[in-house]
Amino acid sequence: MTLVGEIGELARNVPPESTQQVVGYPSLFLLVVLGSLVPVVPTGALVSSAAVVAFHHTAPFSLLMVFAVASCAAFLGDVGLYSLGRRGSHSPHGSRWLARLRARAAPERLARAQHKLREHGVLVLVLSRLVPAGRIPVMLACLLAAMPLRRFVRGDIPACLAWAATYQLIGLLSGSLFPRAWQGVAMAVALTVVIGVAPAAWRRLGPARGKDGS
Repeated sequence: MTLVGEIGELARNVPPESTQQVVGYPSLFLLVVLGSLVPVVPTGALVSSAAVVAFHHTAPFSLLMVFAVASCAAFLGDVGLYSLGRRGSHSPHGSRWLARLRARAAPERLARAQHKLREHGVLVLVLSRLVPAGRIPVMLACLLAAMPLRRFVRGDIPACLAWAATYQLIGLLSGSLFPRAWQGVAMAVALTVVIGVAPAAWRRLGPARGKDGS
């Protein structure tokens, strides 16, 4: 079963009393933290899906809870990963975390992130969480620039708030378009997938467009 099918099935079979029964605030928190530490969990899709169900079945207070849980979990995950990366700069045992970050950041993206960091400082962190695959190169650029943890935290707080608000807005938009929660969840997941793959697809089409135009 696909991710869309699994989340849609979950939304259909849960009682409408609380968002906690759909994803569960503790589960949402842990999954977003995990997704921040190991970028394989579709955290944006989880937040959007939780927002859809909150929109359909629960009081507005649950929407605030989804936002609070998602933003706090993303922040803790980022700080944890950054701290592990800083350890990698000073300890052989911690160097594997820094190596993993390097492996996930393409050289050209890292170079752009370093240039933007020099120009705009911690403001780049806000955009890095909103741009697909932008978080790791910017975080690595901060590590290579030996940015203090306190300064990283100052930039990461608004970044995580903006990220949670953006994906919750996607969930609210998707939920408002359909009468059933599972339909809105499917729409939200589809939108997050499109947002995630669109920049890479556009970059790959760039050379082809150039050849066609020549």
